[in-house]
Amino acid sequence: MPNPYFQFKQFTVYHDRCAMKVTTDGCLFGAWVARESMVNGQWSMESELLSDSHELGGSGQRAVDGRRMLDIGAGTGLLSLMVAQKNIGAAIDAVEIDKQAASQAEENVKGSSFASNITVYEGDITAWDKGSYDVIYSNPPFYEKEIPSSQQQKNIAHHGEGLRLETLLTIISQKLTDEGQFYLLLPYKRKGAIEKGLQNVGLYLEKEVIVKPTTENLPFRLLLKGGKQPTTVQTETLSIYDASKSYTPEFVSLLKDYYLYL
Repeated sequence: MPNPYFQFKQFTVYHDRCAMKVTTDGCLFGAWVARESMVNGQWSMESELLSDSHELGGSGQRAVDGRRMLDIGAGTGLLSLMVAQKNIGAAIDAVEIDKQAASQAEENVKGSSFASNITVYEGDITAWDKGSYDVIYSNPPFYEKEIPSSQQQKNIAHHGEGLRLETLLTIISQKLTDEGQFYLLLPYKRKGAIEKGLQNVGLYLEKEVIVKPTTENLPFRLLLKGGKQPTTVQTETLSIYDASKSYTPEFVSLLKDYYLYL
């Protein structure tokens, strides 16, 4: 029987009532958003690895601020918990359309030390009207236009039945402040679609991380950061495992404040 929860260093995420389970790429995305969104300034994998003092958001460091953040499709609440751990004082609205997932996300948040920073809402993001946000992040449905599953809950979580990519980008454009930043996790094969979609709604990429399962594999995920201001796109590549099947230093750098065994 699968474990109903995933234990992190500072919180526990139960996912037995959610279609979207805790995954390695989801954890990677959450850690990346948490670190990139810190108010300290720009962070890069290279600077983290080269800095002994971790001045740019390394182990244990947090940012104190009062920004508003929006988690679109919160699922278990994993992303918001990871972001809250690194951004003290940020007010996070976590919106989830699925009733069971929203209920479990709320329980996960209330069981953590970040309950005062995160509010979980069950609802449709297309009808959401609570002002603008400084940071918006989302791990949207992966399998749009592919054959849907027989379970409606999984269709919403995985197949884009509840929220299409173009709709998501429009919502981000409408709700993001002029100087705000958005973050997305997408399959690498949707790189062309996301670039076209951003152009259509007046959003611009600032940074992309091309993720590979191992150093020897082809890319399978994209970590994207952007905003409303045009700029030169920074591109990095990150592998989760090296040739010996051990976590790479880049992966460890991001997850060491979350994973129990790092």
